[in-house]
Amino acid sequence: MRKIALAAAMMGLFAVPALAQTPPVGTPTRIRGTVDKLDGQNLTVKSRDGQALTIELAGNVTVITLVKKSVADIKAGDYVASTGVKGTDGKIHAVEVRIFPEAARGTGEGQFPWDLMPDSIMTNATVGKVDQAPQGPVLHVTFKGTESEYTVGPDVPVLANGPGDIGLLKHGVAVFVIALKHEDGKLTSARLYAEKDGIKPPM
Repeated sequence: MRKIALAAAMMGLFAVPALAQTPPVGTPTRIRGTVDKLDGQNLTVKSRDGQALTIELAGNVTVITLVKKSVADIKAGDYVASTGVKGTDGKIHAVEVRIFPEAARGTGEGQFPWDLMPDSIMTNATVGKVDQAPQGPVLHVTFKGTESEYTVGPDVPVLANGPGDIGLLKHGVAVFVIALKHEDGKLTSARLYAEKDGIKPPM
């Protein structure tokens, strides 16, 4: 009996880390639109394609707002995110740039297809240097041992995260929801961006 109990205890030790590493169940889904209503923890959003989608928010949902910054605020070593598109010159041109807080360093690191618009890509990376060019500053960035660069034109919004809360989710407010779509079609979310002071999530 003692051996069985010991074996069960050892199995328990291995099982806990395995459970802790289990990824969330569901397909990552990005929802852009405006708030229709918030009923308890159920947020109904009119998406940009006209659909009314209801998302169940986590009890501890993180609501993020955005505040205006400038290219001058971007320094070497900063961790930034940027949606961009390739121009006719073959180079990436930013649509928006966000400076992440230090606590979010490494979030979504890499460069990958994005669904804001046709042929858009997202780059989450560390800034190396910033060069000046006729079309605007050029950010040189690195991610996972790879280098890239993109131009930030004069009209491109540069933003940083600001505080927010669920009270911002009023009718008509623009939102960008990072959600999970489950096998039964249910949508859930633990994190979203909300419009504040006229600054809408641009990504």
